[in-house]
Amino acid sequence: MKKKTIMFFIAFMVAALCACGTNAAQEQTVETSNSGEETTMTAENNSEGSTITTENSGNETNNAAEQSSEDLSSFATGIATEDNTAESDTTEFVLSDEIDKRCPIIFEANRKDVSYGEFTHDTYYSGTCEMERGYSILLPADYSEDKKYPVLYLLHGIFGDEYSFSGDKNNKIKEIVGNMAADGFIEETIVVCPNMYATSNPEQKPAFDNESCLPYDNFINDLVNDLMPHIESKYSVLTGRENTYLAGFSMGGRETIYITLQRPELFGYVCAISAAPGIVPTQDKFMTHNGQMAESEMKFADGATLPNVFIICCGTRDSVVGTYPKQYHELLEANGSDHIWYEITGADHDNNAIKSGLFNLFKQIAYDKTK
Repeated sequence: MKKKTIMFFIAFMVAALCACGTNAAQEQTVETSNSGEETTMTAENNSEGSTITTENSGNETNNAAEQSSEDLSSFATGIATEDNTAESDTTEFVLSDEIDKRCPIIFEANRKDVSYGEFTHDTYYSGTCEMERGYSILLPADYSEDKKYPVLYLLHGIFGDEYSFSGDKNNKIKEIVGNMAADGFIEETIVVCPNMYATSNPEQKPAFDNESCLPYDNFINDLVNDLMPHIESKYSVLTGRENTYLAGFSMGGRETIYITLQRPELFGYVCAISAAPGIVPTQDKFMTHNGQMAESEMKFADGATLPNVFIICCGTRDSVVGTYPKQYHELLEANGSDHIWYEITGADHDNNAIKSGLFNLFKQIAYDKTK
């Protein structure tokens, strides 16, 4: 009798387990749309009843790759923002030394009454890198060897090159320079956009690690010893610090600050926009930075000839460099180094920040020329 009872119990348990297995299999479903663009998998967790949903498709993979490329571009020349220059702006501009948080539309608009220069490309030999290197250059529309022009050296962000700014129309570089010159606020100005990745190894590429970032720190040598002498010998430029300007965005902003602290006698007007971390040791969401100097060293040398204007600015919503530009401001302030600091309300790591920085740099130049 006991044997029969045991055999019946075993048979009952086997049947129950099989039924549970069938139910579990039925609870796991896979739904695929006809287009093959979305796959949703729902899996039941026996203990918690949780649901896991994943989406995947060939199209989304391609979009991710394209987004990745766009992200790299945004590191170099800013996140693209909506063009608002079609809006009318009848407010009369009054020149002062006050900071404007946004570039006035009248200066970033493409105006029919103004002739703008166009970017072209050229090369120079870099003894620092022991190779030919390229740069883009914006000459005034009526550039003439009979006239001399001030020069702005404009530095791109990480993953960029000499084509980054010249190929990004969202930053309105030729419009801001052309409009302000046409309205008589500044002199017609040459803009030079170099490749800031100063490596002697053609195989070396930018990346988020210290070794890969060293060529950016080396650009100071290429700029001072090779590029600037080349520009001054090939083009009709005004020389001297009063006529030599430096600006940069993101990694270019970081190097702008570094170069200015190291060689302040070379540049009369400077603007670092949304400067990347790494001048002093730190760790951000991308990497650990060894730093170019200690926090106590982040200052102008005693007795140094200082720039007439040294601006540091950043958007209040910068999703890439965060508050690092403000930390630079605080370090410079604590170390007694004069500069102008301001934040661009609502701006991200984007074109609005770049346009604001460039406009205010030229506005300060314009104001000083009237004194």
